Amino acid sequence: MSHAGAEQRGAPRFALLLRVAKLVVDGRERFCVIRDASATGLKVRLFAPLPHPAALWVELANGDRHRVECMWTASDHAGLRFVEPIQLDHLLDEARSTGKRRHVRLRMTLDGVLHSGHTAVPVIVRDISQQGAGLESQKWLLINELVRIELPVLPAIYAKVRWRDHPHYGVIFEQIFQLEDLARRCAGLPAPLDHGRDSGNGA
Repeated sequence: MSHAGAEQRGAPRFALLLRVAKLVVDGRERFCVIRDASATGLKVRLFAPLPHPAALWVELANGDRHRVECMWTASDHAGLRFVEPIQLDHLLDEARSTGKRRHVRLRMTLDGVLHSGHTAVPVIVRDISQQGAGLESQKWLLINELVRIELPVLPAIYAKVRWRDHPHYGVIFEQIFQLEDLARRCAGLPAPLDHGRDSGNGA
């Protein structure tokens, strides 16, 4: 469908103030930004091209997930149609909320190295957001301990341990990532392994 044709749909559209969400593309998770929505679909900003065809879901910051189909793409934007009816009021309430919300996290299985004191140990990053990450480490870490994390797709990250349930840890980055930078770096990562745990970095 052409961009012009997609924009002429009859359903009224509502501005969503650039709300961050994520797309699940054939099992791989990537960031997107919702520009507007209607009862039938969404317009989103992309940070990497969408494969075609692809199994697509859009997931909001509150965890709500909706199956969608890509109807058009133009530059770094795409028009997505909901496969099943949604409660638009609920989506708009979440998007317009001014209260504290969970930051959108990408689930993944990414090997890295963690530096704690004078020790370097392997870690597995299970999820990441602009502000923090959930990871697994066989080394016991202290709450509020400052660590350095090295990953193949990111520059070295300094972070503090926020919570622990050994071997699972949540860390908060000392410096917040810009959304576009993090989104483009993580766009090509493989689908996460089903490890049966939502690590919840809390950031």
